[in-house]
Parts: sequence; structure tokens; C-alpha cells
Amino acid sequence: QVQLVESGGGLVQPGGSLRLACAASGFALDLYAVGWFRQAPGEERDGVSCISSKSVSAHYVDSVKGRFTISRDGAQNTVYLQMNSLKPEDTAIYYCAALMWGICPLPKDEYNYWGQGTQVTVSS
Repeated sequence: QVQLVESGGGLVQPGGSLRLACAASGFALDLYAVGWFRQAPGEERDGVSCISSKSVSAHYVDSVKGRFTISRDGAQNTVYLQMNSLKPEDTAIYYCAALMWGICPLPKDEYNYWGQGTQVTVSS
């Protein structure tokens, strides 16, 4: 069964850190571009970061550059999003998505596998 499962969300104070994980089952995630997206209430689902197939490149939106880092662990078949210096405006449901042989950046309509999302809340 092909599946992506996000984890690692939670409540954190401004300035804090979280590490999100996107674990794949049923396929080798290393062959896929993996994107992280987020959606706040009443907003569109927007791209945050992406790592290309075989990790040849990575991409970040300007609002998270220098604060977020995307990485891949092939042995765990997992992609991580390390989020530091979190701000209240980072609050959203975070989703990961995968596309075979993808090269970042990619529009969200290109992805064919999606996880169920994990809530990140940044608040004092």
C-alpha cells in the first residue's frame, strides 16, 4: 500500500523548533521529489520547501529561508523538515507530497501522493 505519513507537529512557542517527518511506505522515497506544503485556515495550500529526486537540489520559499531545512534519510525512507525560529505566521497544517523523478520547485498539482497532514501551532 502506497502511503505518506507526516508526524512531528505540535504546539511550540515563538522562536522554538520542530522537526516534521514524512515517512513513505510502499515505494522508495529516494526516487521521488518530496514537497512540504502548508495550509492555514481560510488560506490556499502553499509550498514551503522541496527536495528533488535523489536529493540533487532543494528549494525554499523566501519566508522560510534560513529557518527551515529539508533533508532525506534513505535508510528510514523519510524526508524531514527541520523548522527553527518559528513564528506565529508559520501556524498551519503541514502536508508532504511526492512525485517520482521530480525536480524542484514543483507546483502542487504535479504531485500524485499526499499525506494526511500534521498541525503546527506557534503561540505563546
